[in-house]
Amino acid sequence: MSNALWTADEIAGATHGQVLGAFEATGVSIDSRSIAPGDLFVALSGARDGHEFIVQITDKGAAGALVSKPVATPAVLVEDTFLALERLGVAARERAPQVRRGAVTGSVGKTSVTRAVEAGLRRAGKAHASVKSYNNHIGVPLTLARMPRDTQRAVFEVGMNHSGEIIPLSNFIRPHAVAITTVGPVHLENFADGEEGVARAKAEIFAGLEPNGVAVLNADNPWYSLLKAEAEKAGAEVWSFGTGEGVTAQLTAFAASAQGATLTAVLRGETIQFPILQTGVHWGLNSLCVLLMLEALDVDRDTALAALAEFEPIEGRGAERVVKIPGGTFTLVDESYNANPISMQAALKTLGARQVAGRRIVVLTDMLELGPQSGRFHSELATPIAAADIDLVFCAGPLMKSLWEALPPTRRGGYAESAAELAPLVVSAMRAGDVVMVKGSNGSRAGAVAAALNALDLEGRG
Repeated sequence: MSNALWTADEIAGATHGQVLGAFEATGVSIDSRSIAPGDLFVALSGARDGHEFIVQITDKGAAGALVSKPVATPAVLVEDTFLALERLGVAARERAPQVRRGAVTGSVGKTSVTRAVEAGLRRAGKAHASVKSYNNHIGVPLTLARMPRDTQRAVFEVGMNHSGEIIPLSNFIRPHAVAITTVGPVHLENFADGEEGVARAKAEIFAGLEPNGVAVLNADNPWYSLLKAEAEKAGAEVWSFGTGEGVTAQLTAFAASAQGATLTAVLRGETIQFPILQTGVHWGLNSLCVLLMLEALDVDRDTALAALAEFEPIEGRGAERVVKIPGGTFTLVDESYNANPISMQAALKTLGARQVAGRRIVVLTDMLELGPQSGRFHSELATPIAAADIDLVFCAGPLMKSLWEALPPTRRGGYAESAAELAPLVVSAMRAGDVVMVKGSNGSRAGAVAAALNALDLEGRG
């Protein structure tokens, strides 16, 4: 039997296509820029038509292509390449019925929790998972299509911006266990009924749940009762995590240090204590979510705890770096990948709890897609900033102007219309001993400030 991920005949059978030249593929890609030798290239039509890149992907060693028009390379011809990718994903799932599949969604933390669950799955055996944040109508079927036939366990990240988007993704995956990390004011501009609409959209993850599947839910979240009812309506067994009594996994203590944190929890009536490398307070509940998901996917507790103990913060989601400057060093906490009111408050609380030799500084860029109440969500950050005893606040973007105006003059570090314009102001303010956190929505380019601070590192200058 071939060791290939897909043969041309298998692809044609799965997609109702026609083979135009035999080939065997070892991977699947939709991006001509990152094509690897041996990949199947799926020529999707978006801002550019993927068929325009057939020569490039052939030169880079692609094994073949999935196309909707004849091309001068080995290929499988179909009517619609997007529909064909979906069919390929379903075929990958159906040919590997042994796989225990998990799916993770939530307003905050879904990528980090997915990565941590993946770490546990890989310790336990042959595992497969989403890469990056491939969590939408293209990313989920693509991740399925990439799943090797001998996989034992898999976890998929599932995202949404609008109601109705998660249902087909859940039906593609057909998960045995799902997790909703939390529900909060994210993508509100797309939901006339506000957070309740977001909660109901997240509950769509139960649509494809396998019979007797498990739903892992955050009991501390205000929408827990709604989510629990929807999960039970779908036939799920609900496992809960939180800080209160009566949950499957209860967080009783979170002690942070410079190296990470030590958690104490009561899991199914048994008290356990374990270390993690994360310092963010939100990782208390995240860790319990991960443990329950791994249990639901048949990973033993020792393996799960060992994976959590070694799981490092993800770049742009809490990763830290000590930056050497004249006179000493400062610490950069990079939270630049995304932001919303929930994650902002958690990040500020974490920064406020840590011991610092110098100043606590935050650099904040706009939180996007918050709808008509956006100004209020931004200005209200002044309260957790004060509670965290932040010394200086730098703001970028028209929405963050609301926060800037709500701050007392003593906390104002600098304001600019864009992250790029703000970066020089932040760079010039750094002193040895400072801890600076950079956070904002990906679309507001907070990463530009983090990059500018990283570039200060004396050790990084040849």
